[in-house]
Amino acid sequence: MAEEAKSKGNAAFSSGDYATAITHFTEAINLAPANHVLYSNRSASYASLHRYEEALSDAKKTVELKPDWSKGYSRLGAAYIGLSQFNEAADAYKKGLEIDPSNEALKSGLADATRSRGGAKSNPFVDAFQGPEMWAKLTADPGTRVYLQQPDFVKTMQEIQKNPNNLNLYMKDKRVMQALGVLLNVKMSGSSGDDTEMKEADDLRKEPEQEAEKEPEAMEELSEEEREKKERKEKALKEKEEGNAAYKKKDFERAIECYTKAMELDDEDISYLTNRAAVYLEMGKYNECIGDCDKAVERGRELRSDFKMIARALTRKGSALVKMAKCSKDFEPAIETFQKALTEHRNPDTLKKLNDAEKAKKELEQQEYFDPKIAEEEREKGNGFFKEQKYPEAVKHYSEAIKRNPNDVRVRACCMLC
Repeated sequence: MAEEAKSKGNAAFSSGDYATAITHFTEAINLAPANHVLYSNRSASYASLHRYEEALSDAKKTVELKPDWSKGYSRLGAAYIGLSQFNEAADAYKKGLEIDPSNEALKSGLADATRSRGGAKSNPFVDAFQGPEMWAKLTADPGTRVYLQQPDFVKTMQEIQKNPNNLNLYMKDKRVMQALGVLLNVKMSGSSGDDTEMKEADDLRKEPEQEAEKEPEAMEELSEEEREKKERKEKALKEKEEGNAAYKKKDFERAIECYTKAMELDDEDISYLTNRAAVYLEMGKYNECIGDCDKAVERGRELRSDFKMIARALTRKGSALVKMAKCSKDFEPAIETFQKALTEHRNPDTLKKLNDAEKAKKELEQQEYFDPKIAEEEREKGNGFFKEQKYPEAVKHYSEAIKRNPNDVRVRACCMLC
């Protein structure tokens, strides 16, 4: 399950959906809290959203769990750079290079940290780009807020943060100049070379302006429908997280409420159904549990969901049927359901549940067949045939007597004489 959550996180990260990636990595960490890779991946996701404090916390945990893994120090250095703590960043990259001296990413990170440590402090003009407050200012201003939806702009600002001297490369990007105006609290104008404020800005730059790269084209924005769908999915994941927390606290009513809201927001994730089924199972509401599992299987087939998710729903249904079998004395439906789950995914836990159900069925059959009175009658019949030296017939009746009362040692002794 942790590996499945990790894979989903990796896919979300690759597609640029960092918030969803964090959700999946958090789920994986809850399942496998000693896995250093999960913290590393979540650290990268936090850093991509400029949440550097959280990125730093996860990077430290990565190094704590796996101190001989060079990539952990790369995550640590990146988080420190995001926080403009360049000395700490340089130290982190150096430690990583002690483990892996040929690692190019660590070398590049160390170079960035060293340049930033030496250059950013000496130039008040580029100080405006340092620290997490930069993003807060850009978000607060209506003019620059829209730019934060454009990945190429965000990447540009990250590059300037890493190495403030790179600002010279983007002076012809009107978006960067507008952002600079917001950060410096001045009105930037690119219409005239005689503009006083632009001249003051040029005087503050230590290095001569270099030829800027061609202004990148803005990324195509999502349609209104796509944006609403994305927002619903994000809200659904938050409801799921709250539901998981409530479930752990055994606040089952609250958990059901959260999972139900998540389902209403996003009907393309059957995990909300299987999670709610788990709550119903804990509450002893087995019919409701089975109903949710059946819906999850049906919807999962329509969406072509991961076969592991289908198997999980079937296994949960089987668990509810086992609970009901203790009253109905019928384990066959549960056994059939576990067998179906195993055809989807051969999970060891499901296999154990199947074996337990088959064992319970056998024990129940033995209990129902137990009848000391009939056992005694069969023993007497066996004795009669034994006296007549009709041993096969005697064995037949003695065997039936043993099935009816396995605890009667007299029958076993007679059977051995035959």
